[in-house]
Amino acid sequence: MKLERNFYIVILFVGACSIFVEPLAEGREMRVDVGGSVVAVVQRAPILLVCCIFMAMAAILLCWHWLKLARAIASIAQFIQRQEKTGDRVARRFFASLRLSRINQLCNTIGERLDHCTGQVAEYEKQIKDLQLQLQLAQNRGKNVEAIIYSIRDAVIVTDEYDRLLMANEAAGRLFGFDFKDSQRKGLNELIGADRSEFSDFLSHSRKSKGQATRQEIEFQERGEQKTYDCIVSCVYDRNQQISGVVAVLHDITREKQIQQMKNDFVSHVSHELKTPLASITAYSEMLADGEASDEETRKEFYSVIQNQAQRLSRLIEDILNTSRIESGLIKVNKEPMSLTLLIEEQMQMIKGFAEEKKIKVIGQKPIVFDQVLVDKDMMSQVIVNLLSNAVKYTPSGGSVRIGIAVDESASLARVTVTDTGVGIPEEEVEHVFDKFYRVGANKKQAKGTGLGLNLVKQIVEKVHEGRVFVTSQVGVGSTFGFELPLATRQSAGIV
Repeated sequence: MKLERNFYIVILFVGACSIFVEPLAEGREMRVDVGGSVVAVVQRAPILLVCCIFMAMAAILLCWHWLKLARAIASIAQFIQRQEKTGDRVARRFFASLRLSRINQLCNTIGERLDHCTGQVAEYEKQIKDLQLQLQLAQNRGKNVEAIIYSIRDAVIVTDEYDRLLMANEAAGRLFGFDFKDSQRKGLNELIGADRSEFSDFLSHSRKSKGQATRQEIEFQERGEQKTYDCIVSCVYDRNQQISGVVAVLHDITREKQIQQMKNDFVSHVSHELKTPLASITAYSEMLADGEASDEETRKEFYSVIQNQAQRLSRLIEDILNTSRIESGLIKVNKEPMSLTLLIEEQMQMIKGFAEEKKIKVIGQKPIVFDQVLVDKDMMSQVIVNLLSNAVKYTPSGGSVRIGIAVDESASLARVTVTDTGVGIPEEEVEHVFDKFYRVGANKKQAKGTGLGLNLVKQIVEKVHEGRVFVTSQVGVGSTFGFELPLATRQSAGIV
């Protein structure tokens, strides 16, 4: 009876384990909604490990009771054999009959129990294999989720229901200045600092509001530079749909904001620059239509103003279109070997009339033996004209403009410089003169302009011809604008 009772205890223990295995194996699943995408993170590893340990203990205990049962059966058999050898005939008969009945009954019972236990063991083995498979899948899924988060270029931070850090990638560590390995389970406010409390407050508010994904633009000071981030925060839900934390993704939109501001400034400047000549054309046309120009001389004056403003408007539109084509990469470029000296001579002839009106002397230089560059002739002519006309416009009457060429064969570069004796540019504004629509404030009254000429020079030299522009200036002394271009090889220039 004691043996059977122990055997039943084993069976009950194993059965209890089987009852508790399935609920425990279900584990806990966290569902994360990031920008409309659902990511499930299953946390089963500890529970599955406990279940496997219980199963192993049950199997060991069962084997131990089987061993005790086998020993008892062996003892009974040995006792019967001894009685048969030493007892009388009646005893032998009694033990023989007793042996047969007991052995048959015992064999039947043992067979039934063994069949039942064999089925139970097979079922437990199957459950253990299923649990091992689920454990492996859960571990792989967890590793995949971590790999995905760590590979994202944007900063990703996951916190629990108490705003403690659970997970973060390298981008988040760089942004907030912490090491994730040493920062787990620490409060977010402690990690990011008081100067960035706006971000932690946003996370806390999103978790308490229990709403869908929310987004907000947040600005940070990073190495002395103002950075703007688009922050998306989503709540993390477990299997019971209870909020167990939040996940935040921060995308750097500083460049996008700057581009948007540049577009706005571009539209504003273009609108202003287009309105000025159009207003003059409209006003003088209306005066002509109203008959306010009664004599021929006045009419010629009005015609001249309308013509000049129309040409100015045409140049502005052409500069805008050329700049846009270059920036978008849609402009057609036809490069061929050219002598910079010949190009400069052609453009100097065009600018001399304008310079003579202001009594400004334009000085060139003697040709250089090899100054061949691979350029688009029309574009490079426009670069030289823009530099020469700017120098003449901002040089007072009686001054001079000198254009020169230097060749550095060791660096395989040709350098063109345009030096004037003009009003000069303040030091703090020199670095901005090649910006789009930028005009030096102190020189705006000196000459009219659109602020696109020098920017177009920069675009043509650097983007189209892979060169470099530069400028030096001193107020009251003059300025030197120039550019460098790579020399054409002697083979491409047709020289042997």
